[in-house]
Amino acid sequence: MNVHFIAIGGSAMHNLAIALSRKGINVTGSDDEIFEPSRTRLENQGILPKELGWNDTLITKELDAVILGMHAREDNPELLKAKELSIPIYSYPEYLYEQSKDKIRVVIGGSHGKTTITSMILHVTNTLGMNVDYMVGAQLEGYDCMVKLSEDAKVMILEGDEYLSSPIDRRPKFHLYKPNIAILSGIAWDHINVFPTFENYVDQFDIFCSLIDPNGTFVYNTEDVEVNKLGLKYASKVKTVAYSTPEYEVTNEGTKLYFEGNSYDLKLFGQHNLQNLMGAMRIGEAIGIQPTDFLNAISTFKGAGKRLQKVVENDSFVMFKDFAHSPSKLKATTKAVKEQYSNRKVVACMELHTFSSLKKEFLPHYLDSMNQADEALVYFSHDVVKHKKLEPITIELVQKSFGGNVIVKTETNEVLDFIKQKNWDNSVLLMMSSGTFDGIDYEALGGFIVNK
Repeated sequence: MNVHFIAIGGSAMHNLAIALSRKGINVTGSDDEIFEPSRTRLENQGILPKELGWNDTLITKELDAVILGMHAREDNPELLKAKELSIPIYSYPEYLYEQSKDKIRVVIGGSHGKTTITSMILHVTNTLGMNVDYMVGAQLEGYDCMVKLSEDAKVMILEGDEYLSSPIDRRPKFHLYKPNIAILSGIAWDHINVFPTFENYVDQFDIFCSLIDPNGTFVYNTEDVEVNKLGLKYASKVKTVAYSTPEYEVTNEGTKLYFEGNSYDLKLFGQHNLQNLMGAMRIGEAIGIQPTDFLNAISTFKGAGKRLQKVVENDSFVMFKDFAHSPSKLKATTKAVKEQYSNRKVVACMELHTFSSLKKEFLPHYLDSMNQADEALVYFSHDVVKHKKLEPITIELVQKSFGGNVIVKTETNEVLDFIKQKNWDNSVLLMMSSGTFDGIDYEALGGFIVNK
């Protein structure tokens, strides 16, 4: 088999390329830019393109498939050549389906919690020695590749993103997986640039549910209004399993969870995480894992990468970094941290970075999303707004949209000054961004604070 990747350097694409190479497939690829860690990982696997740029001579009749990444444009010369030669062209999710169509496909969907739930399931299957294939969207501790494809695994765990599949396939990725077992954790309007109304966004999840195998299972969160509606709608069409937040109490080490008369000590914390855990447990049950075994195995789970990930800690200070960027994620994350550290001052800082978050019409959705924090700061860059070709926004508009006493900054050095000048005794710093917070080195910042 010969497979060529157009835009091989993407975070998802390079993981799939490595997985296919490890499976014995001859992989080639191209891209006009490849950043770390993709570059080193591709190089270590021996499939890093020799030079940057697009080269249609790489597209020959010997290719069995071309996989097209979102980063490529419709007029990409390699794509045009592949069409000319009638080589099968797949989007990333289409090819994952091709690799898993003879397996039991478990698809994790929802506006938030997807990566955490997927990570929890993989942690448990790994702990229990179960052989599963997978695709997950974040780097997990102990894994050097976030895609695994094999001939012998009977189950494939797929994180089901609702974003578009490729430049020439405008369907949401999770519409292509045709799940045998599916879960929806929550629906909160995101990707406003693709789904212009909330109703249109919700429709995508309805379509996803309609694609569940008739003999399949749909696990759903009853505490989310829109998800609960879908659970009730599809109860007559597939097997449905409801879940909600379990009984729990906060401990110094994390959480004590109560389930069916037993208690379980966990390292993770926060209502949202525990809600996700129950959904993951029900998925585990659907693939043959007893709840007791699941809860015992999850006791060593520390969390998914960049999801409330601890950067540094001493007796009086702790710093977290988190991927939160949408209103629902900000609210859940700040609430979780304040609940866990109720006797400490919680300072939450977030970067407006995505297309949706920087769009003037979407900003009012952030109202009160950080009010659980004792102090809150929001950062955005005028240059990023301009680069995304959006209408300019002002500090005053962002302050009004978030409400409360939110501080708004537009320069990185102002954010750093705000943080470095504080007394951090008995405090928590929460840094939230789906980007890089304009290149702030979290580890160096955390080190500065603890050594102050």
